[in-house]
Amino acid sequence: MKAVIEYNSRKIEVNISNPIDISIPIDVSKTNVNAWYLDAPKIFPESVNGEQIKVSEGAVVNFNNIHFNPHSHITHTECVGHITKEVHSVNKSLKFFVFLAEVVTVAPESRGEDFVISEKQLKTALKNKKRDAIIIRTLPNLKDKKSMQYSNTNPPYLLEEAAVYLREKGIKHLLVDLPSVDKEKDGGKLLAHNAFWNTAGDIRMNATITEFIYVPNDVEDGEYLLNLMIAPFENDATPSKPVIYKIIK
Repeated sequence: MKAVIEYNSRKIEVNISNPIDISIPIDVSKTNVNAWYLDAPKIFPESVNGEQIKVSEGAVVNFNNIHFNPHSHITHTECVGHITKEVHSVNKSLKFFVFLAEVVTVAPESRGEDFVISEKQLKTALKNKKRDAIIIRTLPNLKDKKSMQYSNTNPPYLLEEAAVYLREKGIKHLLVDLPSVDKEKDGGKLLAHNAFWNTAGDIRMNATITEFIYVPNDVEDGEYLLNLMIAPFENDATPSKPVIYKIIK
């Protein structure tokens, strides 16, 4: 099944029968991805009068509760409300869901005890391309990213200069396969978050950051159509399911 989308003066053709899901789900049947010092997520049946509402226990339906934090346990998309005193909802901030995106692969550079993504690396990857979104895959790209326990591991992150570059280039949606675009312990500076959303100036209310994605190794770098689907939570962040489609040349 193919679809043709008009983007500015260009017609983009994709095969919507071949979606590439780059999200990481909550899966309590195995080790779930985790960060920020929280316990694992839980999915469990509700109980009434001591009896579980579960078909295998005699109920007519399965009726599960889910206990999780979007920042810690699942692919999630967040808006500037993540770092502001004012309450802002990503469900209200994100009005459109289909974007032209570039997948880039970056090997974070060693800086002292850290590994970072620099402005130079992103400039080299994007060149003069104009995109709505950037999808950053970091190396090494092992499948254990789907179950990594990130707390107290000092994962790679974006330098402030890199976030400024993306903002100035007009990138509205930043997707990374890391628990955060910022250093795990930075004293609350959140330099990349603040720079990308431009909190010191005209705040970019319609810009989003999506963390905890996983881009399979067989996905080539290049141009894709991104469908950024989110769950309708009125919160600074919400679970999301970004899906990309290879553009047919």
